[in-house]
Amino acid sequence: MVRLRVVPATGDAFERDLDADSLVVGRSAESDLPLADRFLSRRHARLFREGDRVLVEDLGSQNGTYVNEERIYAPAELRPGDVVRVSTSLITVEDPEAPAQPRSSETAYFRSANDILEERSAPPAEAAPDGEALARWAERLRLLNDVHQALTRSLGLRELLELILDRVFAHLGPEEAAVYLGKPGSELDRAAQRSLPGRDGELFFSRSLAREVTEKGLAALVIDAKTDERFAASESIMISGVRSIAAAPLLGPDGVLGMIVLASRFQVRQFDEGDLELLVSLAAVAALHIRNLSLTEEAAERRRLTQELALARRIQVGLLPSALPEVPGWELHGGSVPSREVSGDYYLVTRRESDGAVVLMVVDVSGKGIAASLLTASIEALAAGFLEVGLPPEEVCDRVCRRLFERTPPEKYATAFLAILDPESGRLRYANAGHNEALLVRADGTIESLPATGPPLGLVPGSHRTGEEVTLAAGDLLVLYTDGVTEALNAADEEYGLERLREVCRRLRDRPLGELAKGVGSDLAQFVRGLPFHDDRTIVLARRT
Repeated sequence: MVRLRVVPATGDAFERDLDADSLVVGRSAESDLPLADRFLSRRHARLFREGDRVLVEDLGSQNGTYVNEERIYAPAELRPGDVVRVSTSLITVEDPEAPAQPRSSETAYFRSANDILEERSAPPAEAAPDGEALARWAERLRLLNDVHQALTRSLGLRELLELILDRVFAHLGPEEAAVYLGKPGSELDRAAQRSLPGRDGELFFSRSLAREVTEKGLAALVIDAKTDERFAASESIMISGVRSIAAAPLLGPDGVLGMIVLASRFQVRQFDEGDLELLVSLAAVAALHIRNLSLTEEAAERRRLTQELALARRIQVGLLPSALPEVPGWELHGGSVPSREVSGDYYLVTRRESDGAVVLMVVDVSGKGIAASLLTASIEALAAGFLEVGLPPEEVCDRVCRRLFERTPPEKYATAFLAILDPESGRLRYANAGHNEALLVRADGTIESLPATGPPLGLVPGSHRTGEEVTLAAGDLLVLYTDGVTEALNAADEEYGLERLREVCRRLRDRPLGELAKGVGSDLAQFVRGLPFHDDRTIVLARRT
């Protein structure tokens, strides 16, 4: 004799002997084991004997038959302890030697939410003669369409979640419900919650349930938490008084966004498989709209950032010389190309009103982007006053260094080449604060280097730079640049290098400076062959005519 313990979707558990060769389970009163479950097929499954074996087979049901939570598609043999689930009703095969006694049963199950959505995406294969299955499917579509329509309005996240809870309470009638949102690797946050009037105490939450739902993408149905062995030991559930629970993940294309959890005491609501299927569908709709809202907010944030970057670029361009001074006997050129929207490079070519001297400066700030561009603006402001009163370049660098060190973190510093040119004599006094060596291309093609005369600005407190002097004769060319030029990389991970720059400047030394600068740019482009530049590129040229 085989004894079966039956836990129906509604009503008390009972026991039944398999005393015939076949036992048909379904919602029809003509079934051998009729169960009051509206989501059962009329003839849902059959338990039968083959010799000493007991097997179960699905009879083409809409919702499927499961053995130990694995859906079966062919007859499956049953052993003592196996659990057959049809809809939310459970049938456990008892040990024939064990005395009949009440014990804790498993009245909870987990299913892949994706599987539920796929199964419910088409009309039911089996429609009862009265059309009940097809009618339920059509009603579900109508509800989901209503929810879609309700959520198409322009809403913020808070309004969207409240509207989702409106629909959950309207269609599923829980005692309490909550929407939890989170990101991969982060804790879930309770983004919205609601309870029926008069419901006191903390809202129900189970971490073990949350892990199953959000980490595995499973939908969960707990018919009676108090009698289920897996949940009876959960202090959070027992304290809350919750008996019936339904939970569904918010499935997004990039993973689970969170979950919706419904909970009730028995006197309020007992959830069944149909409720879970509807909740999974509602959660899928909700996840779609939550993700769309997130994408909309991200797009708005990107637009805002783009506008701010454009404004920062306009401000930065405004700091650069709009036109270079006309200096008799001299040809001047300057230009800068950012690798991003804003640059960490800065250059200055101006003529000092007090003595007519020409100030030439190139600055390269550590880092890139907005932070670097802010620091270039600070350096320009710090240096302006000292330059205007006629301080020599080395003293200007020292003073800027001190102030920069006081106002910026240690990792923020700048290299700079600052020179004061006397246009009448051609005498150039300069200080090189850890910058790339400048090139002095003589008229005959020989090249001299103007190396660093001290450390970068803002790197070492109390540091000093020395001033050096050179004189430019007719036809001599001064080349200032940033390392974005010499450190540009090609596909072989080779640097453009100083020697290539020296050669181009030597070859084009007699050309107009605009053509020389374009020649350097063309040679760079040919070298990198379409690869993006990872650093800003600035070049300043001065030639005595």
